[in-house]
Amino acid sequence: MLTRMRSAAGRGAPVVTYALIGISVAVYLLQMIPGLGVTGAIRYAGFYSHPGALEPWRMVTSVFAHGSILHLLLNMYTLWIFGQLLEGLLGRWRYLSLYLLAGFAGSVGVLWLAPPNVPVVGASGAIFGLMGAFLVIQRRMGGQATQLFVLLGINLVIGFIPGMNVAWQAHLGGLAAGALIGFILVETRKRSQQRLQMWLLIAVGAVLVLLSLRYLFFPIV
Repeated sequence: MLTRMRSAAGRGAPVVTYALIGISVAVYLLQMIPGLGVTGAIRYAGFYSHPGALEPWRMVTSVFAHGSILHLLLNMYTLWIFGQLLEGLLGRWRYLSLYLLAGFAGSVGVLWLAPPNVPVVGASGAIFGLMGAFLVIQRRMGGQATQLFVLLGINLVIGFIPGMNVAWQAHLGGLAAGALIGFILVETRKRSQQRLQMWLLIAVGAVLVLLSLRYLFFPIV
C-alpha cells in the first residue's frame, strides 16, 4: 500500500484528496457500528461539546464525521472535484493546510454564530473553504469564475432554508478562511516568498485558536 501511494505521488496523483476521502469514509463506517460511540467522541458542539470541558481537537475531528450517507456522498463528491484541482495547483502541504484550517474555521463559525452545544459534523466548512480559495485564486489569476460564483451562491442559500438542518455557520466560517488563505497563497507564490507564506498560514491558525477560546473569556451563563 505504501509503495503504491509513493508511486501515485510520483505521478502527481491527488493522494491527499484520496486520503481525506478514505479517512472520511472509514470514519463513517465506524460511526455505523452500534455502541462504539465514534460520533459522540469526535463531533463538535458549541463549547467543545461539553460545557466547561476543554476539547479543542473536536473542532478538527468533526470534519471527518457525517450525519448520513447522503451527507457523506455530497461532501466527498465536492471534495473530489475541487480537491483534485487545488491539490495539483497548490501542492500537497499547502492544500492540506487549506483543508484543515478551513475545517477548523467552520467550527469556529459555529462557536461564534450558533447557540451553544449545537452538535455539528461534516466536511462542509472545509469544502466551502476549498471553494472560497479556488474562487479567489481564479479571480486573482484572471480566470473565469462565474460558474463557481453561482454554485457557491446556491450552496450558501440552501444553508439558510428552514428545515434543511444545515450548519450555515460552518459554511461561512470555512468560506471566509478559505478565501483569506487563497489570497495569501496566490499573493506569496514566488519562491522568495515561501517563508512569508508559511508564517502567514501559521498566523491564520493562531488566530483561529484564539477565536476557539471564546468561552474561556466569555463563559456561558
